[in-house]
Amino acid sequence: MSKIAVLIPCYNEALTIEKVIKDFKKALPEADIYVYDNNSTDETINIAKKSGAIVRHEYMQGKGNVIRRMFREIDADCYLMTDGDDTYPANQAREMCDLILNKEAEMVIGDRLSSTYFTENKRKFHNFGNVLVRFLVNKTFKSNVRDIMTGYRAFSKTFVKSFPIISSGFEIETEMTIHALDKKMKLANVLIDYRDRPEGSVSKLNTVSDGIKVLKTIATLFKQYRPFTFFSILSVLSLLIGILFFIPPFIGYINTGLVEKFPSLIAASFFGIISIQLFIGGLILESITRKDRQNFELHLILLNEMENKMQSK
Repeated sequence: MSKIAVLIPCYNEALTIEKVIKDFKKALPEADIYVYDNNSTDETINIAKKSGAIVRHEYMQGKGNVIRRMFREIDADCYLMTDGDDTYPANQAREMCDLILNKEAEMVIGDRLSSTYFTENKRKFHNFGNVLVRFLVNKTFKSNVRDIMTGYRAFSKTFVKSFPIISSGFEIETEMTIHALDKKMKLANVLIDYRDRPEGSVSKLNTVSDGIKVLKTIATLFKQYRPFTFFSILSVLSLLIGILFFIPPFIGYINTGLVEKFPSLIAASFFGIISIQLFIGGLILESITRKDRQNFELHLILLNEMENKMQSK
C-alpha cells in the first residue's frame, strides 16, 4: 500500500488542531499525521499528541523552515500539506492524494481563489495580495496557476526530495510554485471550499511585511530562473537612460559642431557600458541556468532509478 503523510506545520493552533487532525484521520485513515510545532506557547503540542498525531519540532521560526525539516525527515509516496487553523477542509484530501499516487501530477494545488476565498476571507488586503501575486507569477513565468499562495497542496516524492528550499517564511508557497513551473513539473488544480478562521483564532501572516517578502521572493526567483530576461530588462532600462543623457550633447554637436556638455556625454557612456555588461551577464547566467536544468533532469533520473530499486526489493 502506498504511504501517505499528512503534514501540518503549527504555531499556536490549540483552538483548531484537534479538529484538523480528526478530520484528516477520517478522510485518510491509512495516513500518518505529522504535526511539526514551531515554538508554540499554547497547548498545541499536548492536544496534537492526545489526538493521535506524530509530533515533532522545528525551533527555527518560520513556515519555510518547518517545511524544510518535514521534507528532509519524512519518507512517503504522497505528501499532503495543510494548515492547522481549520481553513482547509479534509473532504478534498482523497482526490488530491489520488492525483499524486496515480502519477497524474507532481504537485496538486488546493485552489481557494476560484472557490470561496473572496467571500470567506475578511482581510481585504490579503485578497488583493493573492490576486497581485497570481498575476505577477503567471505573467513572469507564462503560466496559468490559479492559486499561488495556498497552503493546501499534495506532492509526489520526486518533488519533495528534489526541491531545494530557500525561503524561511510564508513565501515558501510562492517558491514551490515557481520551482515546479521552472522544472516543468506536472501541476493539477483541485477546487477547495476555503473557510475563514474560527473566532478566536489569529492569523500569523502579516499582510505588509510578509507581502513584501513574497514580492521580493518573486523578484529573486525571476532573476534566478529567468536571468536573461531579467538582465535584458535592466539592460534596456540602462540603455534608455544613456540615450537620454546623450541627446543634449548630440543636439549641441549638430547645431555647433562642438561637444559642450561633457558631463552628460560621460554619463551616457557610463550607462551604455552598464547596459552592455548587463546584457552579457544575462547571457552567461542563462547558460549556467540551462546547465543547472540539465543537471536537475539527470538528478531526477537517478532518483527514480533509486525508487524503482527500492520497490523491487
